[in-house]
Amino acid sequence: MDGMKKKTLGLAAAWLLGSAQMASAAPFDVANIRVEGLKRVSTGTVLNALPFSSHQRLDDAQLSQAGQALFRTGLFDDVNFVRDGNVLVVRVAERPVVARLEIKGNRQLSTEDLKKGLTQSGVSEGQVLQRSTLNEVQRELERLYQSQGRYNATIRTSLKSLPDNRVQVNIDINEGASARIRQINIVGNHAFSDDTLRKQFELADKPGWFFGMFSSDRYSRDAMTADLDRLRSFYLDRGYVNFNVTSTQVSISPDKADIYITVNVDEGQRYTLGNIGFAGKLGMSEEEARKLLTVSSGQVFNQAELQKSTEAMRLALGNAGYTFAKVDAVPTVHPSDDRVDITFNVDPGQRAYVRRVAFRGNTTTADEVLRREMVQLEGAPASSDNIRLSRERLQRLGFFSQVDVQTQPVPGEPDQLDVNYSVTEQPSGSISASVGFAQSEGIIYGASLSQSNFLGTGNRVDVGAQKSKYYTNLRFGFTNPYWTLDGISRGYDLYYRKTNYEDSDVSTYSSDAIGGGINFGYPISDLSRLNFGLGGEHLKVKAYNDSPAEIDQYIKDNGGDYNNYKLSLSWTRNNLNRGILPTSGNYQRASLEGTGPGSDAEYYKLRYRAQTLFELKPEWSLKFSTNLGYANGYGKTEQYPFFENFYSGGLGSVRGYTNSTLGQKTTKRNDGDDDTLGGNILVEGSAELIFPLPFIEDRRQLQTSLFLDAGNTFLTDCYSTGSVARTNECKTGVDMGELRYSVGVGLSWLTPVGPLTFSLAKPLHKKSGDDTQVFQFSLGQTF
Repeated sequence: MDGMKKKTLGLAAAWLLGSAQMASAAPFDVANIRVEGLKRVSTGTVLNALPFSSHQRLDDAQLSQAGQALFRTGLFDDVNFVRDGNVLVVRVAERPVVARLEIKGNRQLSTEDLKKGLTQSGVSEGQVLQRSTLNEVQRELERLYQSQGRYNATIRTSLKSLPDNRVQVNIDINEGASARIRQINIVGNHAFSDDTLRKQFELADKPGWFFGMFSSDRYSRDAMTADLDRLRSFYLDRGYVNFNVTSTQVSISPDKADIYITVNVDEGQRYTLGNIGFAGKLGMSEEEARKLLTVSSGQVFNQAELQKSTEAMRLALGNAGYTFAKVDAVPTVHPSDDRVDITFNVDPGQRAYVRRVAFRGNTTTADEVLRREMVQLEGAPASSDNIRLSRERLQRLGFFSQVDVQTQPVPGEPDQLDVNYSVTEQPSGSISASVGFAQSEGIIYGASLSQSNFLGTGNRVDVGAQKSKYYTNLRFGFTNPYWTLDGISRGYDLYYRKTNYEDSDVSTYSSDAIGGGINFGYPISDLSRLNFGLGGEHLKVKAYNDSPAEIDQYIKDNGGDYNNYKLSLSWTRNNLNRGILPTSGNYQRASLEGTGPGSDAEYYKLRYRAQTLFELKPEWSLKFSTNLGYANGYGKTEQYPFFENFYSGGLGSVRGYTNSTLGQKTTKRNDGDDDTLGGNILVEGSAELIFPLPFIEDRRQLQTSLFLDAGNTFLTDCYSTGSVARTNECKTGVDMGELRYSVGVGLSWLTPVGPLTFSLAKPLHKKSGDDTQVFQFSLGQTF
């Protein structure tokens, strides 16, 4: 340009370059600033980053600072300053934008989780690429895999250029194999053997069971930390107050395949408890406080028991209205006599009362339905137990998928708080058609209308119809769980039931029944309930030409038409942790049902069902179940009605035996077959080991178990056969030697089309004539 002097300003040396002979340039006055090379970044962003503006005099130091400021924005790969007369030209080269992230080779960590981590580190689609950050991400991913014991893991990153100054970031991962623990050494222990201490570790120096599929010999830094905490707790629970892990060495073999762990410990001395005292405001008498303690003077120091004691005191104070009470067990160690004095420091805070109980999220269910479940009342002292119990009662309603509770202090009122329950409603009713299949019943199909929260009132309405190869069932039911404010329930039901066992494995006969009744429930406690029922039934029983002689003779002696007045009384206690597929808790139900005096068939049935589950670890449990029954006639009914007998065998009973086939055999029919009438005595029991399947995320929908089943039915009196000679000798009474057994594996799965249950069982102690089925299953919703 004529008359215009051009000078290039180099940032790296912070020089103002004019001609080749100039080592630096003199300061000059900037009339204007022009930015060149921008594509996505705005001019304003550049000008705002500069430590100067136009109409200022610039020198070398200011230009150096300007270059550094622009690089700190992270937006540019290169920056140059050029003087065009009295105009400062800022030439920039923008850094590329990440258009795509391609991650390959990852199996242990999901792509979604990896992308979340990359975003937190500053690398994500749509963001400007920071090459230094990408290098750090590579190192961080390698450290992450190493923390899982994958020391052979390698991370490779590369860039692929795309149009418009965009790039694709490729991350290729070779996860490698987890290094296996070959040896765990514990040094410094004297009180306990190496084997005893190694049992406290989840990590192990040998492969796990089932060919190592569920191995615990793969190293993980997090697992190691958890094991050291367990080791520390083991010692503290046995009196070693000063126990300490002095050091931990983890060494790896040259091929990075084997790991050797050495844990150095200092056990210290074993301490016993000395004086146990209290400090602060107890909020109760000292005598009451001491009754809550699970520790006493002279016992070996036990940290777990101290924690139980502090929690018991905190709970008692919370139930007395001191909702925010603090209790700490402070030890004072006396090394001279190996004694520890404990002082429970108690700060109950101010006693709180509930000002208001509020509900949120119940758009359909009326507030009244929720409020009547409340044990914690407004105006009463705040009780931790009552607040928790109220939440559990709401969960047991079955109307909500989630129930949360929060306590909130009232501003300006230190002795008051509000209790807020937030609920998430779920569908509590359905109009559905269903098709299912059971080996014992064939195809099962039907339709139902069910609403357990009818119009948001909490009342239950059921209308159902069901049909299979052997039966037809129609019914209507209505229940008001709060017929009275005390929680007494009242319900009605009507039903029609038709069965036809002409071609079944059960003794050949058919029956038609129509009936209805009314029932009342009375809550004894939050876990227990009494139920009473009164109803009537008309029943017609029919025999066939090939029916066993016992059935023919019974109908000849007693007739086939019955009008019965039904009575029932039951007690139920439910403390299971889940309504479906529980893993802990217990359930019991005892019932007495039968017909009243004046019925055509006078009989009674006693039943007891129970199950207890002991949780071994999350999703691992031992389950014990029993099902007992005894029935007999009274009054004018000399022989107990065969059509009211108990049956055994099949799913839910003794798996591995055909459904309802266990029990005393009848005389042979005309076709040469003999079946069972069941019995008026039922004895069943089961033991199961419940375990989770690996790789299943939602384990509430699927449960597997190893089981041992036992059971059978028995008769107190043999049924008359008239003039027909019995082929099989009838035996009476309970003979435990006649119990049938089976072992196997079972699975229950809540599928979208209904519950799927199957078992693979091996019958044990089977006898001639027993009908067995190694594989049994049922699919479909029944109601």
